[in-house]
Amino acid sequence: MVAIPSESMDFNCLQALAADALLTVHFIAIVFVALGGLLVFRWPRVALIHIPLAAWGVMLEFMGWICPLTPWEQALRRAAGEVAYTGGFINHYLMPLVYPEGLTRPIQWILGSLVLFFNLAVYGWWLYRRRLKRPE
Repeated sequence: MVAIPSESMDFNCLQALAADALLTVHFIAIVFVALGGLLVFRWPRVALIHIPLAAWGVMLEFMGWICPLTPWEQALRRAAGEVAYTGGFINHYLMPLVYPEGLTRPIQWILGSLVLFFNLAVYGWWLYRRRLKRPE
């Protein structure tokens, strides 16, 4: 006997795909927050997007907040009939890769500080190089 997919199954598949797409966007956003400052050497206007997003990412880490994309993805997964994970994106997907024991407040402070100081160094270097190139 062949099972005929129902409309709800198709909708569940779409929600699962949407959750996976959101997960991909979330990961790209995290990489952009951490390393996007490097793009200003090629495209200076990227700073207009990167600086506010990097500030948001650092604030999320320092305050211990969960990114709004996480509950959205979890809701899509539940709606698709999948099991939603607990905690935040970093804790669920990235922490097992980097810190197997889990995310703690001190580690969040370290991660936030690394992102902050790395991006301050990148923008400082970029501004320094810009000043050197200007004719006086």
